Amino acid sequence: MSEATVLSVNVGLPKNVEWNGKTVYTGVWKQPVDGPVLVRRLNLAGDGQGDTAGHGGEQRAVLVYQLESYRYWEKHFGRDDFGYGQFGENLTVDGLPDDEVCIGDRYRIGGAELEVTQPRVTCYRVGLRMGEPELPALLVSHHRPGFYCRVITEGEIAAGDSIVKTATGPGALSVSDTDALLYLPERDMGKLRLAVQIPAMSPGWQGSFHDLLEQAAAPKPAWDGFRPLRVTDVVAETSDVFSVYLAAADSGELPATRAGQYLTFRLPGAVRSYSLSTSRGYRVSVKREPHGVGSQYITQLTPSSVLDVAAPRGEFALDDGTEPVLLISAGIGVTPVLAMLHSLAGSSREVWWIHAARGPTEHAFAAEAHEMLAQLPRAHEHVYYSSVDGRLTKDKLAGLALPTDATAYVCGPESFMADMQEALKALGVTRIRTELFGALASLNPGVVGQPSRPPHQPDVPGTGPLVTFARSGISTPMHEGSLLELAEACDVPARWSCRTGVCHNCITPLLSGNLTYSPTPLEPPPDGQALICCSRPTTDLVLDM
Repeated sequence: MSEATVLSVNVGLPKNVEWNGKTVYTGVWKQPVDGPVLVRRLNLAGDGQGDTAGHGGEQRAVLVYQLESYRYWEKHFGRDDFGYGQFGENLTVDGLPDDEVCIGDRYRIGGAELEVTQPRVTCYRVGLRMGEPELPALLVSHHRPGFYCRVITEGEIAAGDSIVKTATGPGALSVSDTDALLYLPERDMGKLRLAVQIPAMSPGWQGSFHDLLEQAAAPKPAWDGFRPLRVTDVVAETSDVFSVYLAAADSGELPATRAGQYLTFRLPGAVRSYSLSTSRGYRVSVKREPHGVGSQYITQLTPSSVLDVAAPRGEFALDDGTEPVLLISAGIGVTPVLAMLHSLAGSSREVWWIHAARGPTEHAFAAEAHEMLAQLPRAHEHVYYSSVDGRLTKDKLAGLALPTDATAYVCGPESFMADMQEALKALGVTRIRTELFGALASLNPGVVGQPSRPPHQPDVPGTGPLVTFARSGISTPMHEGSLLELAEACDVPARWSCRTGVCHNCITPLLSGNLTYSPTPLEPPPDGQALICCSRPTTDLVLDM
């Protein structure tokens, strides 16, 4: 590698920018600075980031981009209007190409020393800044992302400073190879296993690589779309909670489930998901809600009824291991953790059963859970009735002396789960898993000032195939644009970042139906999943969102 130098030091504070009818708070606009600039642990003097979840901070304090890539993109787009800082970088450099710089490499620049931690996070804002919406995908597919550094030694950097390599990262995993591992298909599994072992790799990217390794080993959904299941029995657990037992309509064997998973039902006028309440067969337990279309229908079924059901899904599932298990629930949130309790039969693990209900008459599965717990040698049972004991609180949890090395599984109303997470973290429990009955929370990086509205029909109805957002309870004809844009028009909570099929933040279980992509994603999603930011339906479809 020839000697590298700093051509420009660029900073900029976040500002509001209008984009596609939204307001984006972003710091991607950077301008060159004359003279030396102090590089600090979290950023450069005079610099800032609008979305600190994806940019800035200790692991992403300094963004570096290369002159050679400037020249490449000028030719690619046929443009000659680029100025330093155009790609949102703090340091524009001559040298340090992405295919030679490796994660963990260290460089002394002026009075500072930097360590390479990860490639640039691909997101829509660099395309917004450049006026090239497809740029996030191109940075990845053309292997020119740029990279972030953390600051080992604070100091001043100025244009003209030489860049001196002081250490080589272990594993020789280049920035472009690291970027490809996360975003491109046909991954080298050896490099993926190497990536999670590089100490300098940012925790966020290490976590993503761990997830990819787990996904590679994860089974696919047991069947595509919906299949008919027959009701074999309906049992009243309380006055308003009913268990529905299911079998294959053709009398064949149903595949095994993971304790904690759920089934999705296509019902007349609605699509609903309900947790399996046992790991021994197919049983869902549903609370009848006064105005709940799905629960009213499900709880009035009779044996021999036939339902269209999607395969078991869900990541809220009991992990194998030997550490203690905390099963914490409230109300009908008991169902997935009850399935976990079933699967722990005969286990020597320490099991804590903590449940909150209004009172004894509303306590579904009290006898069933108590009987199973009595057969476990290291079980602890704690039940709280709000009508008698008051709400389950942090102080009450603290009085239980919970093991901090446990994995906690928490299910119930959203406010209950938030309270329990906060309480568990305060007590030192770090491994906490939660199950949310409704749609996942939105992930709209940088977008500010958006009104919070419940999901609704779009203001302008479409004329295309029927799209059902199962968790949000919305079915509506497709209009122009992508599935993501339809979700936004309905205020269905959506998760996205790049909007060009790169980052996979928008990946969503596709329960049934077919779709087409434009632009084509750099890596197709797994079977049974959809990238909603760049897809449109070709038939009626159901999304788990």
